[in-house]
Amino acid sequence: MLAGEALKEAVTRLRNQGVESPRLDAEILLADVLGTNRAAILARPDQRLTLKELTRYRDLVARRAGREPLAYIVGHREFFGIDLIVNPGVLIPRPETELLVEHTVRIGRQLEQRLATTSATLKIADVGAGSGAIAVALAAHLPQATIYALDDSREALAVVAENARRHGMAERVHCLQGDLLSPLPCPVDLITANLPYVTTAEWQELAPEIRDHEPRAALDGGPDGLDLIRRLLATAGPHLQPGGAVLLEIGASQGTAVTDLAREHFPEAHLQLLQDYAGLDRLVIVENAYL
Repeated sequence: MLAGEALKEAVTRLRNQGVESPRLDAEILLADVLGTNRAAILARPDQRLTLKELTRYRDLVARRAGREPLAYIVGHREFFGIDLIVNPGVLIPRPETELLVEHTVRIGRQLEQRLATTSATLKIADVGAGSGAIAVALAAHLPQATIYALDDSREALAVVAENARRHGMAERVHCLQGDLLSPLPCPVDLITANLPYVTTAEWQELAPEIRDHEPRAALDGGPDGLDLIRRLLATAGPHLQPGGAVLLEIGASQGTAVTDLAREHFPEAHLQLLQDYAGLDRLVIVENAYL
């Protein structure tokens, strides 16, 4: 079968199963099978597939038609310009989380200037590290910083370690297993967290790709979505250096609740609630006061 014919067959199957972007997904899967990119696929629709290639392609298309996430099928996802390994043990990185990285890098560079007169180096704790998307991206853009990637999942930390190694960050991204901030060996300058913030009711209504395949523990934040965020803010104070900051990704309806929690535990802090590119509440920044 020619590549163009196989592609057309795949698009029809994915569309019939309600896949949101059937053409794009079919092209990505075919490129994965052929070890090339989408541009090459589109440039050579008359390329003849071997029986082995066609069989593998149809197998991958069947998985996607069953609503398995594309990132899990191909085994990787790009985030903040970095290609990351992902598997069903970790949440697939989302574009909206790049906002958290952007502001952490901005604040981190400001803190590095303050630390330049001392022998101290910037220290960052990423809580609920998952695939390591945030930790590895921060290590790439803050090359003098030490990053602690914290997660209670040994499987997730193995993915973090592999992603850090692949991008030459292994010596600066330290994987620590435990509950929230409890594994930290010392106070840090920045705490980042993309913790579960979907409510239990919302989780039950999520698309099959998310609800049936991604780890529930990385999504379901309890009845109001704030179970772990509430605990993190309650315990973060002793782990944060004076003048440091906590950056939290939140759900679109949680801005007021999270800023109220932050004000309760950091009454002297400067608080910011920022919106994502869709205009939805997405990031709370808690900048700790100097003593």
